[in-house]
Amino acid sequence: MRINSVENILIRLGISIFSASEFSKILKIKPVSARSFLVRNSKKSDSHIIKLKRGLYFFSLNPKIELEIANKLYQPSYVSFETALSHYNIIPEMVYAITSVTTKRSKEIMAQNSVYKYYKIKKSLYFGYRTEKLKGRTVLMAEAEKALLDYIYILSLKKGEFNERLDLTRIDTKKLGSYVNYFKKAIKKDKAFISLINEIYRSL
Repeated sequence: MRINSVENILIRLGISIFSASEFSKILKIKPVSARSFLVRNSKKSDSHIIKLKRGLYFFSLNPKIELEIANKLYQPSYVSFETALSHYNIIPEMVYAITSVTTKRSKEIMAQNSVYKYYKIKKSLYFGYRTEKLKGRTVLMAEAEKALLDYIYILSLKKGEFNERLDLTRIDTKKLGSYVNYFKKAIKKDKAFISLINEIYRSL
């Protein structure tokens, strides 16, 4: 199996990030052969196949979609908080890190010159996301209302400051209200969260 042939296939399919098992299916080769090929070629200094972590690789000849990388770099996860709010034009400024929700421990990862931040929430609050198509790639992204609540929830835990410049006219108040009920049931004692939510409702 020649590297040029593999690169041509990945270019034709537009694939930039993949696991060893996905690579095995793409090339229709045995998993052990796929792992051997990826490990061997990712170690070469001039290789376009770059190891992101164990079993996950990036093909640099295709454009990277950072939000797709965020989904696959640490699982389970979906893009939320400031990154999702920026995607929906609710937050006015650009954000420097790609932020996501996870049910695993919070973590920060540096990959391909980008910062990926993952914040842990309760499993009962891991909902309110959907698939979005970005440049032909599938990305798990929080709905606008859920991204806002995830953002408020983390602020309440870390005692950060709420961004007063959020454009809340883009928020569906009915959907926000139904999601708030889930949060209140899961975090009854979080007075900071309740306070921030009340502040949000006063501004809607």
